[in-house]
Amino acid sequence: QVQLVQSGGGLVQAGGFLRLSCAASGRTFRSDTMGWFRQAPGKEREFIAAIAWYGLNTDYADSLKGRFTISRDVAKNVVYLQMNSLKPEDTAVYYCAAKRDYSGSAYQPKDYSYWGQGTQVFVSS
Repeated sequence: QVQLVQSGGGLVQAGGFLRLSCAASGRTFRSDTMGWFRQAPGKEREFIAAIAWYGLNTDYADSLKGRFTISRDVAKNVVYLQMNSLKPEDTAVYYCAAKRDYSGSAYQPKDYSYWGQGTQVFVSS
């Protein structure tokens, strides 16, 4: 059974940084795209970034490009989200997710089959 277990997150001051981790297990992910999303209170779940499990393809939301970086460690089956220069508006619950490469859009939450448990990030001003 596929599991995505997240770690990291918490409280940070504006301008600070955090790294989120997502440990994947339960199958081989060589044909998967891994994504990070976030959801603030009262808002829809928002795409942050995606990465192909194998290969170098990454994609980012335009508004977050340059501050957020997605990466993965294939040997450890872990996907990371490095978040720099954090702002109060980055406060949200952050989720990692997995989908097959050939299935739907990397930008749409509905096209992802598996989700992590979510982790709260709070950025104070």
